[in-house]
Amino acid sequence: MQEGFTPLTKANHLSPLLDLDYLYIKNETVNPTWSFKDRGTYTSLQHALSLGYKSIGTLSSGNMAVSVAAYGARAGIKTLILVSAELPPEKLNPILIYNPILIRVLGDYGQIYYESLKIGQELGIYFLNSDIPFRVEGSKSIAFELCQQLNYKVPDFVIIPTSSGGNARGIIKGFLEFYEQKLISKLPRIVAVQLEGCAPIYQAWIDKQEKISAVKNPQAIDQAIANPFPPSGNELLRKLKKYNGLVTAVSDYEALQGQRMLAKEGIFAQPAAAVSIAAIRKLRKEGIINQKSRCVALVTGAGLKYSGVLEKQKFSFSTGKLKDLKGIISTKFQD
Repeated sequence: MQEGFTPLTKANHLSPLLDLDYLYIKNETVNPTWSFKDRGTYTSLQHALSLGYKSIGTLSSGNMAVSVAAYGARAGIKTLILVSAELPPEKLNPILIYNPILIRVLGDYGQIYYESLKIGQELGIYFLNSDIPFRVEGSKSIAFELCQQLNYKVPDFVIIPTSSGGNARGIIKGFLEFYEQKLISKLPRIVAVQLEGCAPIYQAWIDKQEKISAVKNPQAIDQAIANPFPPSGNELLRKLKKYNGLVTAVSDYEALQGQRMLAKEGIFAQPAAAVSIAAIRKLRKEGIINQKSRCVALVTGAGLKYSGVLEKQKFSFSTGKLKDLKGIISTKFQD
């Protein structure tokens, strides 16, 4: 469905706002189902079909569910979608339009992940979950494209919204493969970003732990980035430590600010996707990113995937009679 090959745009408005000379946005919102998940869904679906599977499934908090449902419909095979019972109702219909078998599951989200893999083995369902090898292979194409789009001048930082950790793993893998083939001369510093209310990878990072621990009561504004026990968490920790990466976390409020900031570039992102911009502002203040640093912010999913959260934004508008329209407009343009 023409996934991938997404735009890399210079952030002309945000660069001066963040006091950066070189800021680029990798806009994954223009994939077929409006998120980066389509890359890994395509590659893992091809693997499932090559093995002769007649049904696929996934466990997801939103973006991956939509992606798998859409690609399952396109392939014409039976598709099972498991979602958390807490998933907002507005996120259900964009999945159901593709007519999958959808089940809302009560219970611990992290444990549902492992249970789904067992069920898949028993019932012959190929689960296209977040960190399976062929989904990671799809994510590494982001790194390949960044190298090509920047004429093989590798950025200093690549900032990635991070939930399960599979996407960041794939991007690291892509850069490593190009580096090993001497197509690029260095590796970028990968920054994984989480929301403070559900940040198991970040917590393990600041506590200098080798393994993540599950978050007991996750509280995050956007479930798309709120995995309390990310399956790729331990592997991503190891990779980030080995290759001079970094993990940071931002608040719900900062994520909403990031959403408003991306809108200045004409990009409508969901809060989970806007944490990359919020993280850049945080790291810029901390002096980790300097003015001359070449940065790429990954924007992973479109705002239309979670429009209900816009109620938390403080929008304003005017109402007036037709006869007063000119005066109202004049006043607004003077503000």
